[in-house]
Amino acid sequence: MQLITTVELPLSQYEIKHSDTIMLMGSCFAENIGNKLSDNKFICDRNPFGILYNPMSIYEALSRISCNRLYDGTELMQSGGQWFSIMHHGSFSSSVKEECLDNINNRLSLGYDNLRKAKWLILTFGTARVYRWSSDGRIVGNCHKLSSRLFTCELLEIDEIVSSYISLINTLKKLNPDLNVIFTVSPIRHAKDGMHGNQINKSVLLVAIDKICSVMDCCHYFPSYEIMMDELRDYRFYADDMFHPSHLAVEYIWEKFTETYFSKATLDIMKHCEEIRRGLNHRPFNPESESYRKFLSQILLKIDILKEKLPYLDVEKEKLLCQTLLKK
Repeated sequence: MQLITTVELPLSQYEIKHSDTIMLMGSCFAENIGNKLSDNKFICDRNPFGILYNPMSIYEALSRISCNRLYDGTELMQSGGQWFSIMHHGSFSSSVKEECLDNINNRLSLGYDNLRKAKWLILTFGTARVYRWSSDGRIVGNCHKLSSRLFTCELLEIDEIVSSYISLINTLKKLNPDLNVIFTVSPIRHAKDGMHGNQINKSVLLVAIDKICSVMDCCHYFPSYEIMMDELRDYRFYADDMFHPSHLAVEYIWEKFTETYFSKATLDIMKHCEEIRRGLNHRPFNPESESYRKFLSQILLKIDILKEKLPYLDVEKEKLLCQTLLKK
C-alpha cells in the first residue's frame, strides 16, 4: 500500500566520491548537508562567508572567492562595539577590526583554494527576498540586527538570477573546468514573509534554477524542497518552531541524497566510517579491561586499513583518539 506521494529523484550520470572536493554555500540546509558529508569523511568546504540565504548574496560571495579579491578595512562597519561585514555571517565579527578582517580574508583565501579544485559546488537557495543597503543599493548577506530603516526589501526577478548565474558559472568553469553544480531549494519556510509570500519566494527560486539547469549541462537540481513538502508533509517532521526540518527529516533527505549521488562502493566506505565512529563512541563498563584494549586495537586496525586503501580519507582525528584511549 502506497501511503505517500513519492518525489522522483533525478537520474544522476555523475557520482560524488570521497576523493572529490566539495564546496557548499547557502542557507542553514547547506550547513545540514555539509555536516553530514563531513561526518562521513568527504572533503568539504562549507560556507566561506557563513550562512547566506538569497541567490544574489551567494552570487556576490562566489564572484569574490573566484578572483580571490580580499577585503580591506574600508569595507567593514562597526556597531555595538563589533566590527563586521554586511556580506558575512556574525561568526566573522570581532571587537577588534584587524581580527575581523583576518577572519574574513583567511577564510576567503581558503575558499579560493578549494573552489579551484572542487569537483562539486552545492548551492542551497533559501529565499528570493533580498535586503539592499539604502545608501548605495548593495544587496547584503546579513543585516546584523541593524535598524530596518537602513535597508529596502524587494523580491528578486527570475531573469536577474538566471543571467547572473549563467555568467558566474561560465567564469567558474574557466577557473575549474571539472566543476559540477548541484542546486537545491531549502525546505525551511520563511514565515516572516507569510505563507503566501514564502510560496512566491520558493517559486521564483525553483523557476530560476530550472532555467539555469536547462541551458547548462554542468548544473543539476536535487529536490530537497519537494521531498519536505510532499513526502514529509506531516508536522512531526518539523522542529519545535514548525518551520525548520526536524533531525529525522534531515536524515531522510540525506538518505535520498545518498541514493542519488553515491555508488555502492561509496556507501560501503561510509558504512566503515560509521562503524569506526560508533566504536569510538562506545563507553565500556571497564575501560582498563583487556577485552576493551583488544576492541580498540581492532578499531585502530580498521582505521589503518581504510587509510591505506583510501589515502585521501581524513581519519587522523579518529586514529589519534583511538591511540589516546589505548594509552590510558
